[in-house]
Amino acid sequence: MEHHDLLAGLVRLHVLHHAAEHEIYGQWMIHELANHGYRLSPGTLYPMLHSMERKGYLTSRKAYQGSAHRRLYRATDLGREGLAVARRQLLELAGEAMNERTDTSQNDDKDPGR
Repeated sequence: MEHHDLLAGLVRLHVLHHAAEHEIYGQWMIHELANHGYRLSPGTLYPMLHSMERKGYLTSRKAYQGSAHRRLYRATDLGREGLAVARRQLLELAGEAMNERTDTSQNDDKDPGR
């Protein structure tokens, strides 16, 4: 994934978003992320899911179908809280990033590089 370091946080938020709506499993999440342009291998996604579970954002359970099993993940209260905070921050960032003001002089005072 190009720009992995920058996009990793967005991938985690995408995972939390779906895990807050319903139980997810790794292979489904890989396909869902691919639909949005993220190309993750199982070797990238599964450690991320495990880390999010260790940090308390996700919980998991094993579901059995015959001799096969699948680990299903769901957002915890902490995960939902983190998602709500991230949504607010994303809205603020989107507002700034998408700002199409033509009067750049208003930004001069806010830009420490000027």
